[in-house]
Amino acid sequence: MIVPRTGIGVDVHAYAPADQPQPLWLGGLFWDGERGLAGHSDGDPVAHAAADALFSACGIGDLGTHFGTDRPELAGASGVVLLSEAARIVRAAGFEIGNVAVQFVANKPKFGPRREESQRVLTAAAGASVSVTATTSDGLGFTGRGEGISAIATALVYPAQV
Repeated sequence: MIVPRTGIGVDVHAYAPADQPQPLWLGGLFWDGERGLAGHSDGDPVAHAAADALFSACGIGDLGTHFGTDRPELAGASGVVLLSEAARIVRAAGFEIGNVAVQFVANKPKFGPRREESQRVLTAAAGASVSVTATTSDGLGFTGRGEGISAIATALVYPAQV
């Protein structure tokens, strides 16, 4: 009997300081004209939470275990590349990916018009369905105050048939 496993991933990034601007990468997409996030890699909380959920589902560590800030070669790395590598690691550990669902919390950018584009990019990276939704926190907390963006993801994996 194949027993599926679920995992949860969370990622949070503060906006980059005004005197050290960064591009905004969110959901695997570049958002021209939007304030970017601080981070060791590209700071994409959607892609990072998705990767973390995959690791969690397999019980093989977390984002820091595989892509920690102690790895200078990953400075500025694309979240899409990290998600792709996470999917490779998960498969090498003997699992297949059922799907990943991610929700991020932010005041902006307006995500709806680019949702399908984001899902296509992330699905291609993971080699499995990735859905993305967005919400606000109604002005509450650090996301509501416009200090950063958070994302939470769930992933479903199952042991690969041998």
